[in-house]
Amino acid sequence: MEGDVLISHKATMGRTAIVDKLDVPFIMLTPQVTYYRVKDLSKISNHYLRYYFNSPGFQRLFNTWGQKGSTRSYLGISAQLELPVVLPPLPEQRAIAHILGTLDDKIELNRRMNETLEAMAQALFKSWFVDFNPVRAKMEGRPTGLPKEIEDLFPDSFEDSELGEIPKGWKVSTIGECFRLTMGQSPPGETYNDNEEGLPFFQGSTDFDFRYPVNRKFCSAPTRVAISEDTLVSVRAPVGDINMAWEKCCIGRGVASIRHKSGKTSYTYYVAWNLQAKLQEYEHTGTVFGAINKKQLEIMKIIEPSEILIGRFESIVRPLDCRIRFNTYEIRTLAALRDTLLPNLLSGDIRVKEVERFLKREL
Repeated sequence: MEGDVLISHKATMGRTAIVDKLDVPFIMLTPQVTYYRVKDLSKISNHYLRYYFNSPGFQRLFNTWGQKGSTRSYLGISAQLELPVVLPPLPEQRAIAHILGTLDDKIELNRRMNETLEAMAQALFKSWFVDFNPVRAKMEGRPTGLPKEIEDLFPDSFEDSELGEIPKGWKVSTIGECFRLTMGQSPPGETYNDNEEGLPFFQGSTDFDFRYPVNRKFCSAPTRVAISEDTLVSVRAPVGDINMAWEKCCIGRGVASIRHKSGKTSYTYYVAWNLQAKLQEYEHTGTVFGAINKKQLEIMKIIEPSEILIGRFESIVRPLDCRIRFNTYEIRTLAALRDTLLPNLLSGDIRVKEVERFLKREL
């Protein structure tokens, strides 16, 4: 029910959530999830409880207990009920939950904004380069809805090609002809590390997130690299996941990087996004698992519009992508602040009023 605090207790241990307003009578939980329902909200804040479950100390204890006596992490309800819970006075619980919730609300707002911005860019790419809506409108004598200087860049008819009808004057090309392609290569295992020595390292799409990957592994002796804003494509199990490099990074054999030869990074990203279905066809072609090799990528067919039109698309979409990058930076900064504040607020090392004054200035 609304307000229940959830925690995963099997295999993937310690992930939490709180049930928001429900549009359905109830939700079903898997056997891997425990729910906690606060009986008396005059004594315990359920939002505080969720943040307490997220605290490093509780997470360490939860995972340590869950790894005892089993080949697979698991912590049953009887053992969970033995776990200690630190409960400051209710007003302080609420204040802590409010502070951390303010940060989470801003993070969620930025995430939703990023999804909207990317959807806008995807819609424009699809309209121009997949559905050819401006060409169809001109051919039928309808308004395109575009400024005249952009409308004039589109032809008013189609011609046949090996990929079917395409706008007149555009051409069928390949990834290899239009993009700079770098296939990843796995460096020696002893060069991998978790202490930020060298470049961020992505062996596959495990660390891919919305738009940008999350740094988890590093490599001190990279053999193949992608540079900031290159589009990253997962080429091995699974095939077709897409991200964009946040910074210079090392790419392993499960990742390739591409960039249009014009250097247009936004156009590159949305071309790759549009090719996902074709890429995913290779998911079941390997002998053991799906994979696509360099030659298969290079000969993949695409429709190439004029360089001027690519440039106009870039000029419209690039500001949206820059905003996505800025929002992502804010998300990461706020998440780091939240994760730093959490244990210090719970321990009392940082006073609630000091943090509240700081947030009023910053947010």
